[in-house]
Amino acid sequence: MSTVANQVMWNRLISIVEEQAQALVRTAFSTSVREAGDLSAGVYNADGVMLAQAVTGTPGHVNAMADAVPHFIRRIGADNIHEGDIYITNDPWEGTGHLHDITVVTPSFYRGKHVGFFACTAHVVDIGGRGFGADAASVYEEGIYIPIMKFAARGKVDQTLINMLRGNVREPDQVIGDIYALATCNEVGQRRLIDMMTEFSLSDLNGIGDFILDHSRRATLAQIAELPAASAQGGMTIDGFDAPIDLRVSLSFAGDHISCDFAGTSGVDKKGINVPMVYTKAYACYALKCAIAPEIPNNAASLAPFQITAPEGSIVNAPHPAPVALRHVIGHMIPDTVYDALDKILPATVPAEGAGCLCNFQLSLRPTAGNTGTRAEVLAFNSGGAGARPTLDGLSATAFPSGVMTMPVEATEHSGPVIIWRKELRPDSGGAGQFRGGLGQYMEVGAVAGHEFDFSAMFDRVNHPARGRQGGEAGAPTTIARDDGTQMRGKGKQFVPEGARVLLGLPGGAGYGPAEARDPASVKRDLARGYISAQSAVADYGLDADQVDAVLAAVARGEAI
Repeated sequence: MSTVANQVMWNRLISIVEEQAQALVRTAFSTSVREAGDLSAGVYNADGVMLAQAVTGTPGHVNAMADAVPHFIRRIGADNIHEGDIYITNDPWEGTGHLHDITVVTPSFYRGKHVGFFACTAHVVDIGGRGFGADAASVYEEGIYIPIMKFAARGKVDQTLINMLRGNVREPDQVIGDIYALATCNEVGQRRLIDMMTEFSLSDLNGIGDFILDHSRRATLAQIAELPAASAQGGMTIDGFDAPIDLRVSLSFAGDHISCDFAGTSGVDKKGINVPMVYTKAYACYALKCAIAPEIPNNAASLAPFQITAPEGSIVNAPHPAPVALRHVIGHMIPDTVYDALDKILPATVPAEGAGCLCNFQLSLRPTAGNTGTRAEVLAFNSGGAGARPTLDGLSATAFPSGVMTMPVEATEHSGPVIIWRKELRPDSGGAGQFRGGLGQYMEVGAVAGHEFDFSAMFDRVNHPARGRQGGEAGAPTTIARDDGTQMRGKGKQFVPEGARVLLGLPGGAGYGPAEARDPASVKRDLARGYISAQSAVADYGLDADQVDAVLAAVARGEAI
């Protein structure tokens, strides 16, 4: 095959896995997949090496899933892989980090020959156990465990497995529906792959696979070779559950690879915020790839030069049976930790710190005594602000590094008896700087009359807000309280009585560069749009009272700023 033909087929594979991902979005039952895009999809060769991934999805899923398929081959057995099989697991250490992620792998056959695999992952709203939250003391409390096994053997679905799952989760229709959606999206990918192989007269994926992996490896190594031979240390302190967590990293550029070691990081926590190594590797690789080789498509070869290590027993390499349900809260902080070191080697390259982890919460709603309401599990995905970049403001209410979308209020309210009374940008939450941090959000959450609920908080940045870079100011911290003034914890399940509401201030991203260097026109624009207050315009950015009054008067007249 010519280089042009191979490039066309490479692009075709990427489009195939993107259609695979979109099929999952369209058919999934859980709002976490349909509305937030908490999923991944990819295609692999017959040895389980990832060749292409979908653009839709999260780095934590797809980069972790890159390591998952070899586990499936090993557990199922190469001689036990048959046409019509579908494999499944939610093993946190051999999947994508916690029990709420179900991974489905389907072997791909062409004219009776095994040529590869399709794999996909989705976050399900409920997997049994205590429910989604940080409260467990071991993984055994966090839900039902599905070892790597056959969901279907030669086309016949394992009904015993389905019955066991239905009997152990609160939302059985959602969970089983999501599993069938996962299997179906792999089938969509398989059909498109057969079309491609027929069109290009391929008998296997060996040739195109070698082309993809060779070009990706060489392109990534070329990017790394341009970097200075250097090393640096980085670190962050974040809230943790009962005590702060220290994340520490040593970063080294070594010509043909980059090493990233998390020695010095805090040990395993008693609560469910621990991170399996596969998830740590996923987000550390993602951080480095964004900064160093962002244009090279993601596959096994483009990830291989990033060598990630961490001491076993640390919170970022937690062994079984550590509780791991909220592994994302720590895992999403890993890129900012890596960037703290990277900024010392490659200045003006990486953004300031942002909110980091998703600002999720889950409501377990139930009718109060004497009322005939509805029981429901409602998971809401929300975002704080991203950190300012070296030449641009941070993005408001945007999830970095996860890339998961904020769920619309309508979708959240449709999934159960919950009311979102308020959801709007949070003025002054973006850290001041030459480039301002992205804004967080205000939210006000309650239940339909006749219901009470448990509020499972999954927040960080309460006591340790995002830090600015190169003289930028910190973002605003997370705030959480009931409407009667009762303060609530940033993590853990907490009871909210009927009629009460939870008031949230989601964190802002930090600023980049000194605030006095910000363009006055940008300050006036922010004031006019309500991103900053008059007080901030004066105190943080140096506008005088007359300038502030002129901007506000122009806004009142409907004039553009």
